[in-house]
Amino acid sequence: MSFDIRKIVRPHIVNLKPYSSARDEFDPTEKEYVYLDANENPFPNGVNRYPDPQQRNLKKVLGHRLGVGTEQLLLGNGSDEILDLIFRAFCTPNTDRIITMPPTYGMYKVLAEINCITLDEVSLSDDFQLVTKDIIKRISPQTKAIFLCSPNNPSGNSFRAEDIQKLLESFSGIVVVDEAYIDFAPQESWVSQLSTYPNLIVTQTLSKAYGMAGIRLGICVASKDIISILHKIKPPYNINSLTQERAIEELSNSKKYIAQVQLLLEERKRLEVQLQSTSFVDVVYPSDANFLLVRVDDAAKRYHQLVKEGVVVRNRSNQQGCAECLRFSVGTAEENKKLISILNRLS
Repeated sequence: MSFDIRKIVRPHIVNLKPYSSARDEFDPTEKEYVYLDANENPFPNGVNRYPDPQQRNLKKVLGHRLGVGTEQLLLGNGSDEILDLIFRAFCTPNTDRIITMPPTYGMYKVLAEINCITLDEVSLSDDFQLVTKDIIKRISPQTKAIFLCSPNNPSGNSFRAEDIQKLLESFSGIVVVDEAYIDFAPQESWVSQLSTYPNLIVTQTLSKAYGMAGIRLGICVASKDIISILHKIKPPYNINSLTQERAIEELSNSKKYIAQVQLLLEERKRLEVQLQSTSFVDVVYPSDANFLLVRVDDAAKRYHQLVKEGVVVRNRSNQQGCAECLRFSVGTAEENKKLISILNRLS
């Protein structure tokens, strides 16, 4: 199916002239300037200047890592800001609709409600896979976007590539593939398919595999046309200087990233085996993420027992298809050892 971004973007956004900040009018990375343009405090303390609104140096590092040009990147204050920008750019309040597949990341629904967008839900199968024929049936002329979390939160599994491909080819709107956990999965990122599918948006984060949840940095990768639209409505200084500096620092340490991901994968497997032998555990679901979804005999009881012992997990029983399920993030070897020891003595 053909994709025409002019038919998807909200009409007033097309003609919107974005705010031009003082640092947008030239490249601050080219040389040392005397800054008398932005009414800043001139006394240096490391953060007295506004950050680069285009995050040029950081985008160069990320572009090299992802194999894309910097013009295909948008950075957000966490992935949630990026998701919100997608809603505001492409979905008209009180008119348009989106589709999600529960159980999934809860912010899609929250953002739909904030932006007054109707949410159509199509349940995942019993093994947490997409039911593409049902999704395609729910597409209407008002459907502007489909949100897919793969690997999925809270189930942990990845969606079949052929199912995502079918949606990309069948739908003339935006398909967002949220890859927050892609670093722990064996498959290739959908970033590699951006040139094939102009309606594809991929979001990633530095919160999980890179261990930078505290700096709040989300990554959006898409076509130049989509990124250009999103740049029109992003706040001018949405990524602060400290976040940009810390991200560049951590992204430059690939050995640390590789080692930590490998350790987490090993611990995930060890934790899976241990949980499967726990008396009150019924099912440990397969995972491509840094967590395990586990069905137990009584989720509320086990959750409160663990909290009393000083271990906090997530009770996901209120999510569709996740009755009596707890979600266990994979911790350090010592933390996982403590968790298993506590589980083995609970009754």
